[in-house]
Amino acid sequence: MITPESAPVVDVRELHVRFGQVEAVSGVDLEAFAGQASALLGRNGAGKSTTMRVLAGVVPPTAGLVTVAGLDIRQHTLAVKQITGYCPDVGGLIPRATPWEHLQLAARLRRMTGWEDRGRDLLERFELGDVAHRVTAGFSHGMGRRLSVILAAFHQPWVLLLDEPFDGVDPIGVEATFDVIADARARGAAVLVSTHLRELAIEACNTALVLRGGERVATVTAGEMAGDEGARAYRALLD
Repeated sequence: MITPESAPVVDVRELHVRFGQVEAVSGVDLEAFAGQASALLGRNGAGKSTTMRVLAGVVPPTAGLVTVAGLDIRQHTLAVKQITGYCPDVGGLIPRATPWEHLQLAARLRRMTGWEDRGRDLLERFELGDVAHRVTAGFSHGMGRRLSVILAAFHQPWVLLLDEPFDGVDPIGVEATFDVIADARARGAAVLVSTHLRELAIEACNTALVLRGGERVATVTAGEMAGDEGARAYRALLD
C-alpha cells in the first residue's frame, strides 16, 4: 500500500463504464489527495454516480485503471471497501431497522469497539438522536440522506465517498455534512462529493471535476466556480 504523501489516494485513468450498449462513463481521469475534498459536478446522467459506484467497489470498470490507496479496484475490491466509506445516491438503508441498529450492524461488520459515543454524537449532530430507535421506513428523503452520510463517515474511513449528500437535506443537515467533510480532511482522508449543486460543492470542496455526458470537460478550483462569474462558467461547461 502506498502512503498518501507519495501519490494520489484515489487515481483514475481512462475510466469507461458500459451497461450494454450505453456508455455511462467515457474516459474519465481524476485524482483525490489526502486531506483534500473534490467535487464531481454535473447534471443528472453526467456519470457522477456511476464513477462513485466504481470507486466504492459496487460497479466494476469496463476499461481503465482505478486504484484506491495503491490497490487496484479489480483485484482488491474487498480491501478497498474496508478503507472506504460510501454514501450511495439512493437506497442503502434497511427499512425495518432503526438508525441505532444500522450503527450496530456497521460496527459489527467492521469489528469496531467503543463506537457507541461516536454513534450518539453523529446522530445528535444530524438531529437524528430523537429518532434513533425508530425504523427508517417512515423517514423522509432528507432524513435518509442524513443517516446515509453518518454511516459512510462512522468508521472514519481513509476515503470518504458522498454521492448526492445534499439532495433534499435541510440547512442543519447540510452544515452537519460540511462538518463531517472537514473532520475527514483534518485527519488526512481523501473526500469525493458528487452533486449537481454548484454552490454547496464549492463551499465543501477545494476542486471540482465537471462531467457532461459521461466525459470530463474541466477540472477547476472552487474559486473559479464561485460567484456570478463561476455560475456563468459552470453553465457554459454544461451546454
